[in-house]
Amino acid sequence: MNKIWLITRREYLTRVRNKTFLLSTFLLPLVIILFMAGSVVISQQTRSRHRIAVVDANGYFKDYLKSDSTISFVFPPGVDSLNYQQKGCTAVLIIPVLQKDTIHKTIYRLKYKKQLGLEGGIELENRVNNAITDHLIFEQTRIGRGTLDSIRTRSDIAEMRSYEDQGSTVRESSQGSAFVIGYVSGILIYLLTFIYGAMVMRGVMEEKTSRIAEVIVSSVKPFQLMMGKITGIGAVGLTQFLLWIVLLAALGTIGQTFISAETWNEVHHLQQSGPMGGGSAAGVSENAARLSRIIIAFNNTNVALIVFCFLFYFIGGYLFYSALFAAVGSAVNEDPQEAQSLMMPITLPVIFSFFIMSVAVQDPAGPLAVWASIIPFSSPIVMMARIPFGVPWWQILLSMLFLVLGFLGTTWLAGKIYRTGILMYGKKPSWKTMWKWAFHK
Repeated sequence: MNKIWLITRREYLTRVRNKTFLLSTFLLPLVIILFMAGSVVISQQTRSRHRIAVVDANGYFKDYLKSDSTISFVFPPGVDSLNYQQKGCTAVLIIPVLQKDTIHKTIYRLKYKKQLGLEGGIELENRVNNAITDHLIFEQTRIGRGTLDSIRTRSDIAEMRSYEDQGSTVRESSQGSAFVIGYVSGILIYLLTFIYGAMVMRGVMEEKTSRIAEVIVSSVKPFQLMMGKITGIGAVGLTQFLLWIVLLAALGTIGQTFISAETWNEVHHLQQSGPMGGGSAAGVSENAARLSRIIIAFNNTNVALIVFCFLFYFIGGYLFYSALFAAVGSAVNEDPQEAQSLMMPITLPVIFSFFIMSVAVQDPAGPLAVWASIIPFSSPIVMMARIPFGVPWWQILLSMLFLVLGFLGTTWLAGKIYRTGILMYGKKPSWKTMWKWAFHK
């Protein structure tokens, strides 16, 4: 045990004192925040504005199509699909006579020089359909557009809030914050598993190709060497993650100083209204309402559970896969292509877990999400995507138990491969050969 500790200590100190580690640890949170803020600013400042000419064979869309800062509708005379650019428009929308008494939909066409994009195309289709709906309402009730707009404005007075039933108590929940936390947690586990697992493999490959391993294994057992490298590099990743939490918390505290006292007073007023009191935002600035929603989402999130589970699944997932990465590193020689071919069976479950995670955040209680969060190959990523939405305790405990058993199994298997592969030179490895090493007595 003392030898494993010495190897762990060496791996940890060597990497923590590296300039790359220090720069990535202290600059990455700042870069992420600047990137997110810059993306929001750029998306707002550079958002395309479209001027769409409308050819209306029905004669009533001019009264119902609504323009805004991103899409404006014009009805110039004589416009068609050939001269709309000369009219100063970026696209032309051609709406034929709508057939009301048929099951077949009328096709209206958009010809453009400047692409609207996916969101813009959906928004345009919704506006056309809303215009048709408003006109049909007018035909049946003779209620004009102005009256319809007034009704919609006055009817926007309700807000839905979700509460999780916990038996004798209820807890307010936020689907939006759960989605973000789950998705970000899953992505972090996915990235960290790859980064530090590959770091273990490269470290083993370097020691093998430089023949340092031959000297080391004369003093320690190959299994002790493998465990020392895995735990040392894992401790580096854990240290980096904890430092990121501290830095992000510090940056958040500093950011609060830039919020005006008036905004804080408005937020306090919204908080005093209580979760069941409606929380009306009438007369409150948009920034205060947004900040209030963030605070409510944070207060209603079980931060302690999320942090604990993240640490457990990061450590468990890292140990589960890093042992296999170490086995691959011990088997290959100097050719990096050999490592890539042997890594495929290890990386595929991680990649599939990422895709399953995308499904899990959409349907966290679905059968695919539940079973993938229990199986050790995918549970570190998928379970972290589900936890913010609320997961039964028996599923979490069963997932943790299987992950621990899976780690013990992969460590045993990798240790059998490692003890032979670390001293094997000149032989091109394959999974068939490694399987023989694993069960060779």
